[in-house]
Amino acid sequence: MYSWLRKGLFSLPPETAHELAMESMKFGGHFGLPRLMAGAAVDDPLVLMGIEFPNRVGLAAGLDKNGDYIDALGQLGFGHLELGTVTPKAQPGNPQPRMFRVKPAQAIINRMGFNNKGVDHLVERLKARRYAGVVGANIGKQKETPVDRAAEDYLICLEKIYPHCDYVAVNISSPNTENLRQLQDSGHLRELLEAIVQAGERHAETFGGKCPIVVKIAPDWEDAALSDALETIAASGVDGLNATNTTIARDAIAGQPHVDETGGLSGAPLLAPSNKVLARCREVLGESFPIMGSGGIMSGADAVAKIAAGADVVQLYTGFIYNGPDLVGDCARSIAAEYDEEYDNA
Repeated sequence: MYSWLRKGLFSLPPETAHELAMESMKFGGHFGLPRLMAGAAVDDPLVLMGIEFPNRVGLAAGLDKNGDYIDALGQLGFGHLELGTVTPKAQPGNPQPRMFRVKPAQAIINRMGFNNKGVDHLVERLKARRYAGVVGANIGKQKETPVDRAAEDYLICLEKIYPHCDYVAVNISSPNTENLRQLQDSGHLRELLEAIVQAGERHAETFGGKCPIVVKIAPDWEDAALSDALETIAASGVDGLNATNTTIARDAIAGQPHVDETGGLSGAPLLAPSNKVLARCREVLGESFPIMGSGGIMSGADAVAKIAAGADVVQLYTGFIYNGPDLVGDCARSIAAEYDEEYDNA
């Protein structure tokens, strides 16, 4: 069914197709249609950062930036949903067109630029949700906020979102907000994470419970810089890592449509470089440090490879666009069959 739907959606501009698909899913959600399309959710629980994930396949940030589709997405069998990225105030993002399909490579290039309705809107959507599953919120800085004041934006979002989600992801790695990746430099990173962790400790006392904090990093690192950043992350007191965001590299799609467009590349070409960084993260951070793995998962085998590279749980976005709801169950079943003896022997 989805291959037929995709053909129609891919005849439209990417953002138009996205809006149409999400609104249609939201409408169908009132009648349980997403659940019918996706089938029964895979039961393969894992406790990570004190959170019980019902299975190890989640939705990556970016698909539902504002929390407008939580209840419909929650019917698709995901083990968790990550919403956002949101900023303190609403902002339109970068000028259109800003999203491009690279169909021969099963990839997408985007330079959205944190277009969102603001953190207050997301908070209201979280309060109104019926979905009882695991939800994370991905936070960022306003486009116009200089890097040396970026912590102020993250702290505003953190305080507002803290009591309404299961974990918070700190996005310092999108290539589509000018100078944002400077926050990955060891000096900026140390200061930012120190402020965020201290604020999180205060909020845990105020709100009567801890909401874990995860840092999302890029795949585009020199080895020495990555090692320095990981040592900073390990010492900061954050609860986990998400590896990785999109890449600015284009080697894997040389000669393909839209190769010269600026923005982050996601989809199949991202799997190998993302997994390389992920494996290094696991090596440096150790076996017990929680790691969420995202980037390039297009099949159940890719999801298994992501776990093998060092992820505890994985996230989908571009693969979901190309392959539809069936991918969620395929990935969850593949991981469970590979790593869960009880599931494999059921």
